[in-house]
Amino acid sequence: MALILKGAPVAAALSNELIERAQTLRTQGVVPTLAILRVGEQPDDLAYERGAMKRCARVGVAVEQFVLPADCTRDRFLNTFLHINIRPEIHGFLVLRPLPDPVMEEAACELIKAEKDVDGMSHASLARVFSGYGPGYPPCTAQAVMEILDYYRVPLSGRRAAVLGRSLVAGRPIAMMLMNRDATVTICHSRTEESDAICRAAEIVVAASGRARALDGRYAAPGQTVVDVGINVDADGVLCGDVDFAAVEPTVDAITPVPGGVGAVTTTVLAKHVIEAAEKTL
Repeated sequence: MALILKGAPVAAALSNELIERAQTLRTQGVVPTLAILRVGEQPDDLAYERGAMKRCARVGVAVEQFVLPADCTRDRFLNTFLHINIRPEIHGFLVLRPLPDPVMEEAACELIKAEKDVDGMSHASLARVFSGYGPGYPPCTAQAVMEILDYYRVPLSGRRAAVLGRSLVAGRPIAMMLMNRDATVTICHSRTEESDAICRAAEIVVAASGRARALDGRYAAPGQTVVDVGINVDADGVLCGDVDFAAVEPTVDAITPVPGGVGAVTTTVLAKHVIEAAEKTL
């Protein structure tokens, strides 16, 4: 039976540290503050926003919400965005995506200040992930994967890793962060031939393809650590990951659950980035 890599103890350990850091900032007259900009009422956005606000309140990060209707004009979005972007008392800026208008999303990625970009959406933040230099932060989901691996002391240096998925939100940043820790990484995607064999040969497998239960028993091998980044709802309305947990868990050494794995750590990483951004202003 595999070790279940639950996210709750990882989030709790991070939170304890963040509470102290937030208190220290407040004694110096700085209130770490996150702005959340949401356009519309998408259920996924609302759920993530609630989770982020709950976690921020727990560790001492203030949150300001900015909500626009789904049919708002580009000008109204841009005016609101720029108002948040220039306010010095706001340390972190989270734009809930995807936005209903791709022009708005492109503008947000171009214009957000890297020092406030706590979820790694700007080009500057992504450049830091790939180069190791510059301002900004990695995407919270990618950082959450690394926090889980570190908490459970999964060796990375010299290990073979396979990442399923090549998005800029998860797959590619995760691959680069693993490589920066001296893992040997292969990225698999929809055009990759024999991706199951590539995964079986890896000691660490990260599923970030965005397809429900796509990683099944054919991909699993004894000794592996499997991290499931996916959040999906199957045809029966059941929440599941990108990994077929029932098929993979009996074979591997360790695996994250869905729910209760990576997602449980992501909002804590968001709060961590806000506190780091606030500390850099001192």
